[in-house]
Amino acid sequence: MASKPLSKDSMQSTWRTGPRSEWNISHYLLDALNAHPIDLRQGAIPLLLHETYMAFTGRTMGPITAFNFYFFVFNATVIYQVHILRRLGHKYGFLDGDKHARDGVPDVGVAKVVTSLYKTTGSRMILSIFLSYNQSQRPSQMSWMWLPLEIGLYGIVLDFWFYWYHRLMHDEFFDMVGVPVMTYFSLKLFGLPMGFYEWWICHEYVAFAEVFGHSGLRIHSGVPSTMGWLLQMFDAEIVIEDHDLHHRKGWRKSHNYGKQTRLWDRIFGTCTERIESVKGNIDYENTAEMPLF
Repeated sequence: MASKPLSKDSMQSTWRTGPRSEWNISHYLLDALNAHPIDLRQGAIPLLLHETYMAFTGRTMGPITAFNFYFFVFNATVIYQVHILRRLGHKYGFLDGDKHARDGVPDVGVAKVVTSLYKTTGSRMILSIFLSYNQSQRPSQMSWMWLPLEIGLYGIVLDFWFYWYHRLMHDEFFDMVGVPVMTYFSLKLFGLPMGFYEWWICHEYVAFAEVFGHSGLRIHSGVPSTMGWLLQMFDAEIVIEDHDLHHRKGWRKSHNYGKQTRLWDRIFGTCTERIESVKGNIDYENTAEMPLF
């Protein structure tokens, strides 16, 4: 008897233990990257390499070369972060893990995950190159004085645009292109320089926050921000459980739409109370450590 075709929304994930004869290129690529949430068995480096290349050769890096270089490093960094967070998950466990196993990549979504990864990272790099790349400028010539403010504000402003996109719709194109473009021009409107290299660091920061926020690690932690002190004043900083709670409800009847902060959820009344990561449950004596390697 033939098996019933899976719904496009199915979360069944059995392909990794199934016969490889049924795999396509997306399955092999995702497996080669080892970008799985469950194991069955960093941003300054590219800038230093770019600076060294220009200093010792006297040459510039054209837009196409720069795109391919930063695109490769961006994806390698994200995958590396997934590996580290997965190890921590096996050590400390996952939120809501006593009730539900952590979701894997569903059988019907392997190709979508692979294409989404490259479309998202690729579109962000294309935007950065097109809008801000100056091939005669070295990384060391970025606006260092403004960088801490740009990093902090970038997460807050990006979260404003992401909040409303996330609350009103789940459109892939707007997430990939619209949110970062609106954020970039918002910061430019504030008078910040937002050169390519500063934007690269902001991209790296946001990517880490997104991967960290979706890790589901059963630890009370968030991604440090240069504006964290301000967010804490309004109880608007975000920890892992906050966005994890969002995914338990589904986006149409949910809360905690932000991924970088809880600021806009606080302001617009969509912030929900934490369950596991409340003060009485937090062990401040036995701390979790984030390994570099």
